[in-house]
Amino acid sequence: MFPGNQSNKRNQEKETPNPKRGFGINIRTLIILFLIILAPWLYTMLQNNGAQISYSRFLSHVRDGNVEQVTISGVEVKGKMKSPVSLDPETEESDPETFTDFTTYIPEIGDEQLIPLLLEDEVEVTVKPQSDINWWTILINVLPFVFLIGIGYMIFQRMQGQGQAIFNMRQSGAKRYQRDDQRTTFDDVAGCRSAKRELQEVIAFLKTPQKFERLGGEIPLGVLLVGPPGTGKTLLARAVAGEADVPFFNITGSDFMEMFVGVGASRVRDLFQQAKQTSPSIIFIDELDSIGRRRGAGLGGGHDEREQTLNQLLSELDGFEPNTNVIVMGATNRPDILDPALLRPGRFDRRITVNMPTMKDRKAILEIHSVDKPLADNVSLEKLARGTPGFSGADLENVLNEAALLAARKDKDEIEMDDIEQARDKVLMGLKRESLALTDEECRFLAYHEAGHAVVAAVLPDADPIHKVTIVPRGKAMGVTQQLPEKDRYLYNREYMLDRLAVMMGGRAAEELVFETATSGAENDLKQAKKMVRKMVLDWGMSEKFKNVALGGGGEQQVFLGEEIAKQRDYSESTAREVDKEVKSILNQAFDRAKETLEEHQEGLEKIVDRLLEVEEIPGEEVLELLGINEADADMEPEQDEE
Repeated sequence: MFPGNQSNKRNQEKETPNPKRGFGINIRTLIILFLIILAPWLYTMLQNNGAQISYSRFLSHVRDGNVEQVTISGVEVKGKMKSPVSLDPETEESDPETFTDFTTYIPEIGDEQLIPLLLEDEVEVTVKPQSDINWWTILINVLPFVFLIGIGYMIFQRMQGQGQAIFNMRQSGAKRYQRDDQRTTFDDVAGCRSAKRELQEVIAFLKTPQKFERLGGEIPLGVLLVGPPGTGKTLLARAVAGEADVPFFNITGSDFMEMFVGVGASRVRDLFQQAKQTSPSIIFIDELDSIGRRRGAGLGGGHDEREQTLNQLLSELDGFEPNTNVIVMGATNRPDILDPALLRPGRFDRRITVNMPTMKDRKAILEIHSVDKPLADNVSLEKLARGTPGFSGADLENVLNEAALLAARKDKDEIEMDDIEQARDKVLMGLKRESLALTDEECRFLAYHEAGHAVVAAVLPDADPIHKVTIVPRGKAMGVTQQLPEKDRYLYNREYMLDRLAVMMGGRAAEELVFETATSGAENDLKQAKKMVRKMVLDWGMSEKFKNVALGGGGEQQVFLGEEIAKQRDYSESTAREVDKEVKSILNQAFDRAKETLEEHQEGLEKIVDRLLEVEEIPGEEVLELLGINEADADMEPEQDEE
């Protein structure tokens, strides 16, 4: 969500051993062992033993006086001829394949006449004693076992280095945070003011506990960070690690789980034992829902290993033995599936919600992420912040990163506002589908559909202002009408919802008004409209027939299949039929209102269609100009209608 990511990556690189380095040492060891095994054969090959001849042929050359010198060692006889001899005794002396050095072997029955015969022919004779131990044979037989033992040792070392050794399986594997000059602090976290205030108080608990204990206050045992993905929960934990002067252990929930039963609970015990030995300390468990899921939910029953791990965690947090001076922080984006015993007071006492950033926070986040990026003078981070509602900190970082990549692709020295706009569209709607070839008729249908959305959005008083209309296919959308709210909305009145429904129906109404037909391009509009109307009728009491009544069941998805099947609808079948009629009535009213609006501004509709067919994308200011409407605030935030 915020900076600090780069510095923490560098910290992780310092702390994490390089697996390739250890692998390289293993490769060198393997090569050395392999060469040791080949040494006897290499030595034998490098020795100049000469040609091997039969013993009878050797005696023949001795009698002919062609042997110059011999060396006798046991039954082995090596020597040298006075003149070259052919390899094949049947060939003539002119054969080019000849030799002078030779080796032969005395028969097992022995030859007592050999020495006198050699001396008689004045051959230089050297006799060497034969050793009783054949070291080469021993090496050849032993070295393969040494080789296998070496391989086994390296495999054992490799498993132990990766935390897979069976002797280390019960250890938690938590990493202790090491503070340095590039640590993450709360200054690196933009927005989240209430969350930072609560976490700073937690740090104060550990630094000066007597300040609170003198009034009878107890240090909270657990702090749960809750929020959508990408809002900065893990980064806030890293900031706590950087700010606190106490040991900080971090681990993910999935690290507790293993294929062997009981390992998860053992790792929890080991983790808390390490934390207690260095107390006061902090434990941070990321993705807590992986082990804190509600027990006994769903049709498939529970998961024994996960439930044992959860039970051990509950016991360590607030069990029979008191847990003092150890604070546990958890982070999850699914608090609805956590076990109630985990959330009760005395365990996770504090629940800190990390919401999506507001416009002011988005601007601060963009300023932090743009520190190392050269921005052109025409870049307005405030306009970008107002144009990215619903974006998390991670999304905003991604937009600036994509803009930098686009600018680099065009060989620019600075990032311009046009690059940022294209990057935002890419993140919102996906890549352009340049390979998609639409016919002229399809383009006209698409242009009228998007122009219908645009006209209704521009005319109705409570609708969000238009930012952009495009018929360029992106991702799954064939075209998009973007709207920009003037400010962040947290409450929605009935007039706004009805105008929003009319805008959704604008595309289908334009198709019926001009072509007297309907296309499949309105699929997403109709689904979103139906979902919104059911919320209005069942949850918000915004219908005339069910005013001020919340019937519930407005399309809420249950986490577990068993809960969904067992859920009882708290209204009758006749009421359900009335709800369906009311939903249909509101949708039809929204369609009729959109069609009437288009009939009143059909001339402007045609102008927008012609312009879209010409340039494919027009800004909201131009839409207002074509309709003859005075321009309101132009810089606002996107919502979209996709087809």
